[in-house]
Amino acid sequence: MIRYLTSLLVVTLLVTGCGGTDETGYVPKPKGYNRIYLPPHRYRNLDDRYPYRFEMSEYAVILPDSFAPQEPNWIFVHYPRFNANIQLTYKEVRNDPRRLSDFIDDAYKLSGKHHIRASAVQEQVVTLENGKKAALFRLLGDVPSPYQFYTTDSVRNYLRGAVYLSSAVKNDSLAPVIEYLHKDMMHLLRTLEWKK
Repeated sequence: MIRYLTSLLVVTLLVTGCGGTDETGYVPKPKGYNRIYLPPHRYRNLDDRYPYRFEMSEYAVILPDSFAPQEPNWIFVHYPRFNANIQLTYKEVRNDPRRLSDFIDDAYKLSGKHHIRASAVQEQVVTLENGKKAALFRLLGDVPSPYQFYTTDSVRNYLRGAVYLSSAVKNDSLAPVIEYLHKDMMHLLRTLEWKK
């Protein structure tokens, strides 16, 4: 009987002692979120060597588009602090409606490539304060490009843009950065002017 009571006592101590809720036991901490410092929005003019001009963030630098080196007017507005880009691709329309239609179809195809990972896609056409219209695509979920757009004067100029994040961190944790880039993207569109 003493053996039975001793065994019962040992088992009871083992079961109650393994809870990990006492003050000396280790309790894992929940995952934290990155601390992200967002500087105030300040803008400067893009240099004059492109067929378009706009105001861009003071914290961004212009890099040539390494995916299309033969396209001198394709650029990255690169944010080193966030490891993010607004990729801009420019094409001349040349008063050719078919050519413009092909560019717009490409914008939808490129946006569509992200639909597999997107939980939702919101599309809207906005009229900006400068009178220009732009088609905006917002892709929700863990997608590498949460915002895309295109704008055109329908005769000479076409510009497509996409915000790209180069991070393994989930987009819900990067939401402040995504909204910061969205504000800069909208400022870019509001201040966009064609040179031709």
